[in-house]
Order: sequence, then C-alpha cells, then structure tokens
Amino acid sequence: MKRILIIGASPRRGGNSDNLIKNFAKGANEAGVESEIIQLSKLNISPCIGCEACRKTKTCSTLKDDMTGIYQKIIDSQGLFLISPVHNYNITAWMKAFIDRMYCFYDFTEPRPNGWSSRLANQGRKAVVAGVSEQITKKDFGFTIEAMKMPLEAMGYEVINELAVLGIFDKGAITKHENYLRQAEKLGADLANLI
Repeated sequence: MKRILIIGASPRRGGNSDNLIKNFAKGANEAGVESEIIQLSKLNISPCIGCEACRKTKTCSTLKDDMTGIYQKIIDSQGLFLISPVHNYNITAWMKAFIDRMYCFYDFTEPRPNGWSSRLANQGRKAVVAGVSEQITKKDFGFTIEAMKMPLEAMGYEVINELAVLGIFDKGAITKHENYLRQAEKLGADLANLI
C-alpha cells in the first residue's frame, strides 16, 4: 500500500506548521493514500556524529535513539513531506538532525572521495517540502527550502513541489489564511496521486 510519511520540525505544538500538516494529511488521505505524522520535537534524535559506521552496517548503529524507529517508515513510504519553520534563515535543529541521520542510506565507493549512490534512489519516491516564516520576503526566508530539497534530491527523491509561507508568526495565525491551508491540502492530494 502506498504511504506518505509527514515529518514536522516545529517545537510549537498546535502552531502554523501543525495546521498545515493537518491540511496536507487531509488532502493525501482524501486521495486514498495513508499518511503518518511524526513530530520531531517530541522525539530524542541526536545529531549525526560522522562516525561512518553506517558505511558498513547500512544503518545508524552507533546512536540508539528514536531515529532508529523511523528508518523502516522511510523505507516503507513512497512519499515524504518535510515541513519546518524558519529558524535563523534555515531549518530547525530537529529537521537538520533528521536529514543528517538519513546519511546511512548512502553507499560509497573506495577510496574516498569517490562515487556514491543512495539506496532510496530509482524507486519512484516523491516529496514535498514546506517552510513557515514570519519574514515577509523570500530573501529573508533564507535556505529553508533548499536545506530540505537538496538532500532529498541527492537521496533519489523527486521533489514535486514546495511551499514557502511568508509573513505568519503568531501561533495558529495560519488558520486565518485559507489560501495556504488549501495549498497544503492540494499538495497532499498531488503527492498522493503521483506515488
């Protein structure tokens, strides 16, 4: 069965990212695809320590934390939705740790530096990325979208769309912006229909 994994990286419960997630999941579910929401700030996920043990074990075998339980969910999901508020021109620390810990899906040829590949590639995987910002210009949005999009593309995902929400800060203020909520719902349906 096709599945979408939704990864939220906001520390603020019930905030703007959460409301967009609900609408994204609604669109995906109404299109007939099951989705699962994971809120990173509720979990204990350590940052990658660069030990390179995963080059041999093909999984992160050094750090024993909540990321261990997410790896199989990533493998089992054809679709991925990443959403992060903008923190200092970039994604949150939770999203950064999540993305860095996906490093274990890469295979490298020796000696290094040399070629590499992703075990998630060539499987028709697709993704959508979104960021939420109080800033009102795309320049002040910083690297948020690229910080999610580029690693996913390197891992073999086709990023089919992105959503940059500008000028919204107060908790839950997104609920007054029906256009953003509808966009999130449509993106959920679009991703569901493409996987």
